[in-house]
Amino acid sequence: MEQTLPSPTGASRRAGARAWLLVAVAAILWLAAYTGIQPLANWLAYGLFGLAPGSHLGEAVAFFLYDVPKILLLLTGMIFAISTARSFFSPERTRALLGGKREGVGNVAAASLGVVTPFCSCSAVPLFIGFVEAGIPLGVTFSFLIAAPMVNEVALVMLFGIFGWRVAALYLLAGLSIAMVAGIVIGRLKLEHYVEDFVWQLKGGDGAVAEERPGWAQRFALAWQSTREIVGKVWLFVVIGIAVGAAIHGYVPEEALADILGKSAWWSVPAGVALGVPLYANAAGIIPVVEALMAKGAALGTVLAFMMAVVALSLPEMIILRRVLKPRLIAIFVGVVALGIVLIGYLFNLLI
Repeated sequence: MEQTLPSPTGASRRAGARAWLLVAVAAILWLAAYTGIQPLANWLAYGLFGLAPGSHLGEAVAFFLYDVPKILLLLTGMIFAISTARSFFSPERTRALLGGKREGVGNVAAASLGVVTPFCSCSAVPLFIGFVEAGIPLGVTFSFLIAAPMVNEVALVMLFGIFGWRVAALYLLAGLSIAMVAGIVIGRLKLEHYVEDFVWQLKGGDGAVAEERPGWAQRFALAWQSTREIVGKVWLFVVIGIAVGAAIHGYVPEEALADILGKSAWWSVPAGVALGVPLYANAAGIIPVVEALMAKGAALGTVLAFMMAVVALSLPEMIILRRVLKPRLIAIFVGVVALGIVLIGYLFNLLI
């Protein structure tokens, strides 16, 4: 029987109202800072530093000075919003939402939940075990495990901020499609015997776990704490990624890059995926590289395929998953997802 939650007290309502006021003020300040980045970067590069507009060094420095604060602001705002949303999606609730779903419907639900529940690769093993305990089919479980890192919330918001809704929507659609189809394929192959035996021997509890529902003040406080911790861990990756992107933007010839990653090179999409599979990079750090590659004329499908391979098939996640999956299933997982990414890359290059 569902337990009725107590109504919030007057003190908690007042605390929630104050928290909302602080968030609104912070949002106004964030917007003001974001709109002033471009003129400030140009003034620093071409005014204060005296670099020539159009020169290699000038273009690289202006790119760097513009992208560092822009992406850090996007990252801060995005992580705060996602961390607030995360307070509504615990792993237990996620498993409960997916439990009992059939193939097809379950894959769609799992992939969609993978987008809005930002679990990192370090959560792959406990989530996988928890899904098996809840009786969720293997293919549905893989749809979630593919979508969660592939449609990365960092990449999605930053793509929207840099390239607009069209590219962000294409990335979202591609990631969801790959997660759903790959999950269905893995489910149809009946690969349960390639899961380590100890996983099937684990028994989940039948009792419902009571979850305390925090107030808005607590949600925002936890979101801000999470934002500080995550930004503190990834800011260096962001700066390094932007530095690489700035060097590409200022010094790499457009013709050479277009020949390697453009639509005319039939092998560019599989080459991009092959490079991305063993490469491990923070999603926040790879976006500036994507931005610079596209500015130089690289094809959208090729660049998105490279990015999705980096975030969805990272080597650390494969090593972590080895604790619960046998090597053949890991190889099938990588192969199915990589094939889906390649096909999506070719499709985008053909249509756009």
